[in-house]
Amino acid sequence: MTQALPKVIIHGGAGSSVGHKERLLTLREDLHSIVNEVYSKAESGARARDCVVLGCQLMEDSPHFNAGYGSVLQSDGQVRMSAGLMDGEAQRFSGVINVSRVRHPIDLAAYLQPAADRIVSDYGAAELAREMGLVPFDPVTDLRLKEWMRERASNFQSAMAGVVAETVDVPADSESRRGTIGVIVLDGSGHLAVGTSTGGKGLERLGRVSDSATPAGTYANALAAVSCTGIGEDILDECLAARIVVRVTDGMDIATAFEKSFAEATNHGRDFGAIALSQWGQIAWGKTSEVLISAYHTGDGVGDTLELDSGTLTGVV
Repeated sequence: MTQALPKVIIHGGAGSSVGHKERLLTLREDLHSIVNEVYSKAESGARARDCVVLGCQLMEDSPHFNAGYGSVLQSDGQVRMSAGLMDGEAQRFSGVINVSRVRHPIDLAAYLQPAADRIVSDYGAAELAREMGLVPFDPVTDLRLKEWMRERASNFQSAMAGVVAETVDVPADSESRRGTIGVIVLDGSGHLAVGTSTGGKGLERLGRVSDSATPAGTYANALAAVSCTGIGEDILDECLAARIVVRVTDGMDIATAFEKSFAEATNHGRDFGAIALSQWGQIAWGKTSEVLISAYHTGDGVGDTLELDSGTLTGVV
């Protein structure tokens, strides 16, 4: 199959817009710039997987998102990040769990793509970073540190940290606390790849594992690719990314797969969002949360989901 125009969709979190509407709209410039840069690489003929890694790196570099630089702090004041990468053409998954002091967690996942052992965690992830010769990097921003200190002063009453970094030092509303970044690309040869990277939910129990480096949060094959964001435990309970991809593989069109999966999730009281691409160039998204921070490039232009009505569950372009 040959796809004349590449397609790209990215996300930067999902949650509530309460107290964040203006802040979310300021993210539009970041999202559009990144999606355009990823699209340009795909348009030049680069493979989907390489384009996905670039997109994740760009979002990991932005302090506005909860991945890489700008990641949330765990309950002990440390940053531990996770990332998953899946090449749909090869149907090959790789990932890193709870890695510290690296700039781009997605680079570790990419390095593991050809390896026999393709998912590593904690001490194994630290050893992998040394093997790769990565320069130690401190991903903590002042805003995230202030957020953690504020929560410590209140004896960690909140269940998790904020979806996006605040521009002012005010308490974050607990219903707005969701975050992760994801990138999906359909390249000019019709091949799919997906990557997801996260700092976790923040303030969590030590050793907690997110969904991002599992097929529940990141999954692809030759027909569809999905990346998820939101409450990791909810995503794991639904096995959301793999569920949607399997439904498309079994013959369901991607719009119907999203409608069915998100109707089920709503009935189960889940809180998350997801983005997807199909082999046929359909760009899809869904959310049970109020806001999905996402942008896409259709090949003809850029759009985003920042001002979707809160009652809109799914969409396809």
